[in-house]
Parts: sequence; structure tokens; C-alpha cells
Amino acid sequence: MLAPLSDKARDLIFKFEDLDQPGQWPGGESGITIGIGYDLGFATSEQFKADWSDCLSAGDCETLGGVLGLTGQKAKARADGLKAIQIKRADAEKVFQQRSVPAAQKQTEAAFPGVDKLPPDAQGALVSLIYNRGPRMTDRDPQIQDRREMRAIRDAVTAGDLKTIAAQLRSMKRLWEGKGMGGLLKRRDAEADLVESCL
Repeated sequence: MLAPLSDKARDLIFKFEDLDQPGQWPGGESGITIGIGYDLGFATSEQFKADWSDCLSAGDCETLGGVLGLTGQKAKARADGLKAIQIKRADAEKVFQQRSVPAAQKQTEAAFPGVDKLPPDAQGALVSLIYNRGPRMTDRDPQIQDRREMRAIRDAVTAGDLKTIAAQLRSMKRLWEGKGMGGLLKRRDAEADLVESCL
């Protein structure tokens, strides 16, 4: 079992996720994203309803249900039509704390065996990583090996090697450099800094 998400890790995620509204597509491979980084491109219908039906009207749930599974340019094309739906900060934080964090912690434990033995802030940095990138370990693009660092982090977690975990978080920035995605570069550095604070 992972420790409760540390305050520093929660603040890091809040800083980089901010509050997403469905009418503002985040870019890249993202789907329509709502609340605190809740990406509808990667949510199932059952999961979305369980997480959000207490916070949104039935009509808004139905409308957003229509963009589940859409990512990249397909999601971008639908964002303008969703500007009437507004997510409240209190609802976003409730879903994040009660639904998203436990789900991300489970994915982090599955992706990085032994993560529960790391200090809480290091655990939280890796929860942030998984929350942002997902737990996939296989490359979609074998040429650039887009998940190379994820696999290296998995091995470093098993070894309890915090220095290598931090170094691999920074190495991952190669995927977004020069692509106008400065937020991701800063986020990886912040996660690496949080891991290094445990040394």
C-alpha cells in the first residue's frame, strides 16, 4: 500500500494540472480533459459516470460521454462545442482526491513494483508521472523508444535507486523538447526535484 499522497506531491499535481475545462483542449495526445487532469480520452463510460455523476447534470454527463475515447486532433475538433459546460473547482478537487488519486496509486503500484518502499514524496512524484503519462511500458514509437525511461524507472524503483529515478525523469524531457510543451518539461524537473529531496 502506498502512503497517502504527500502534500508536496498533491501541490505539484495541482500546479501543473490546474483546473481543466472541457472547452479548452490541452494539446498533444490528450483527450478532452476536465477537472484536475481528468482525461476523457482514456476513461471508460462506467468509470466516468462513477466519478462524475454526483457533480455534473445528467445532460452534461451525456454530452461529455460523447467525447470519451477521443484523443489528439479528434478531441481538439470537439472542444469548441463543450464551452458551455463548466467544472467547479470544489467538484474537481473532490473527484481528484476521492477517485483519481486512489486509481493513480493503484496504477503506480502495478507499474513500479516496490514503489511502496520508497519515501512518501518519491512515491508521490511517481504518482504524478503515472497520472500524467499513464502506466504503459511498451513503446508506441520504437524509433524514439517513447517509454524507455518508464522501463528504466521501473528497474530503479525495484533497486530503491532514487538518483536514477530522478535522472530518468529528467531524461524523459527529450520527448517534448522543442515542441512548445514547456509545462511538461517543468513538470518532469519538479518530479525529479521531489525525488531528490528524499536523498
